[in-house]
Parts: sequence; structure tokens; C-alpha cells
Amino acid sequence: MRSVGVEEELLLVDASSGSPLAVSGAVLAAAERSAGRRDGHGREDHEFEKELHKEQLEFATKPLTEMGELREEITRIRGEAARHAATADARVLAVATSPLPVRPSLNAGPRYRWLGERFGLTAQEQLTCGCHVHVSVASDEEGVAVLDRIRPWLAVLTAISANSPFWQGEDSGYGSYRSRVWNRWPSAGPVDLFGSADRYREQVRAMIDTGVLRDEGMIYFDARLSASYPTVEVRVADVCLDPETTVLLAALVRGLVETAARAWQQGQPPARIGTSLLRLASWRAGRSGLDGPLLHPETMRETPPEQVVDALYRHVREALLDHGDDERVRESIAHLHERGNGARVQRRLHAEGRPLAAVVAECARMTLGRAATA
Repeated sequence: MRSVGVEEELLLVDASSGSPLAVSGAVLAAAERSAGRRDGHGREDHEFEKELHKEQLEFATKPLTEMGELREEITRIRGEAARHAATADARVLAVATSPLPVRPSLNAGPRYRWLGERFGLTAQEQLTCGCHVHVSVASDEEGVAVLDRIRPWLAVLTAISANSPFWQGEDSGYGSYRSRVWNRWPSAGPVDLFGSADRYREQVRAMIDTGVLRDEGMIYFDARLSASYPTVEVRVADVCLDPETTVLLAALVRGLVETAARAWQQGQPPARIGTSLLRLASWRAGRSGLDGPLLHPETMRETPPEQVVDALYRHVREALLDHGDDERVRESIAHLHERGNGARVQRRLHAEGRPLAAVVAECARMTLGRAATA
């Protein structure tokens, strides 16, 4: 069974005001102290890393095969992050953009300094929190075959995960405004068919050789081969407010990878949908989330979101059954349609008359897997 790992980026906010707080260094130091105490000696590895901005924190789960264990791991690490953040009078927030206004602060270091100097306001405004799902593959050839075959379905994952309706204190009009901000990077977004691992590597090398990108870490395709692990890495999702939505996302991504790998092994060619159409599907998903039409991956026509999510489910159902994920995914999809994704939850809280600071406080509770208060 293919293993799955998840990377999540969390927002650090002031425990009182809810405004983003540039304390990632202090939170990481608290994590290091905790690891040292736990293991009885000096600095130890832990799950957390710094990101581009001081107002965010990243973590990665270990590779797992069982979705219940993945749920427990995500909840545990989010709880650890909250505990370390509390030492800096901060909370952690699983939202993909800050509901409250913010002037982000770039982290120190030559890489982040280079990004700031090279990309200016694009880098400065990238205080966005995503969720990346890694699924194991047997080889680069299998991985590229998967990348070629999952292209039409990735925008649906953006819609499911949409959790960034607010930007600088205003409703952006988008379910996932993070996806629009992220696509300002020159290497981000959908890509053409590759056809082989050699062609994939040639394209990556040609992009780096232009000098526009610093290194392979800046290959920000919607889905790519991981530079560090034998995995396909799907990068289109907002960080999800509810940990259960993250697990749904992981199960669907594994289903997509397995379904695509089987199609490749059986000699089925990938759908030859143009990248320009995929960019429109990506925009539509970011705009609508689950509250408006999406482009159907098989027809590229506007379709109600429930029908599009159901099409994704049916596309991967055989793999879900084989992995033992089918019942969990069906229940999670039903719950998602009933309650909504993070974007809908944030907007509903605000529409009830709560100021954005109160929306942040409620989202901090839900980040830790706690039900929303009335």
C-alpha cells in the first residue's frame, strides 16, 4: 500500500488580538527545548520548520498507510504546535490567509533574502499557508506517468480545501485566495504533459538554467516529483481548518495516484487537456471553492460542485476500496457538503456578526480538532 505524508503550514497569531505574530523563531526554540528535555540530551529533531515568513510554522508528518493514524498524527502535531506557540503568547491557526490585516516579515537567511530581493512584493505578500500531500511511487517513470494523468483533477482538490476567503481584513470574493496569491510565482500552476521522466528532468533543468529560479526547490508546479523523497507531491490545497478534511484530501490524493499508476500500467494515455484550460479550472476552483460552479475535469464545462466532487470520488473509488478508505471518504464528503469547507465556515462565522478577531479565535479552536461553538 502506498504511504502518505502531509506537510501543513500554520499561521501564528497573537493570542489576544488574533493578528499575525512574527514569532516563529521563538516557537521553534520552544520546540527544540521540549525535544531536548524529552530525550534527555541536547538539540533533537522535531516536526517543525520555519517558512518564508516569521508569522508561520511548517510541520510534516511521517509517512503512514492508515488514514486513522494520519488523523491522529496531524491532531497531535497541531497540538504540539499550539503548546509551543503559547510560550510566545501566540496561537496556531489552520487558515490559508490571515483574516486580519498584516504586514508580513520575511525570515532571516540567504535563501529568504534572495527571494525578497528577486521577487519583491510577490515574496513579501506570500503569507499563505498550504497543505502538501506526498504519496509514494515506485520510480520517477511511474511518478511522471502519475503527474500526467492527475492534471485534470487537481483543481477539485483546491475547491475541497478552500480556506482563505479573507485578505487584509476584507472578503476577497474567493474561496481560496491563497491559490491566487501563490500563482504569482513564475513557476507555479498547471503544467504541460511530460511523457517521461527524462523530459520532466529536462524541463526542470531548463527552468533553473534561466536564472529566474534559485534551485529545484522553486519548482512550484501544482504537482511535482519530490526532490527529497520517492514521492509525488501534490501542492494545490489550502491548509484545511478541520483535520478530518486534511485526511480526506490525503485519501483522495492517494486514490488519484494509485488510479493514475494503474492506468499507466494498462497503457491508457493521459487526457490531453491543454494547460490553458487547466489554468481556467484552477481559477474557477479558487473563486468558487464549494459554493459555486467548478469546471468538470472530463468536460471542462461549469458544473455544480457536488457533481464534480462526486465525479472525483467515482474516478478513484476502486483505489479507495482497495485501500480501505471508501467508507471514510464517503462520510467525509457528506460532512463537507453539509457543513462546508474552511472558507464557508469562516464566512458563516463572520455573517453571524462576529468580528474577524472572533472568527480567528474560533478557528484556533477548530484547528485543534474541536467542534465550533454555537
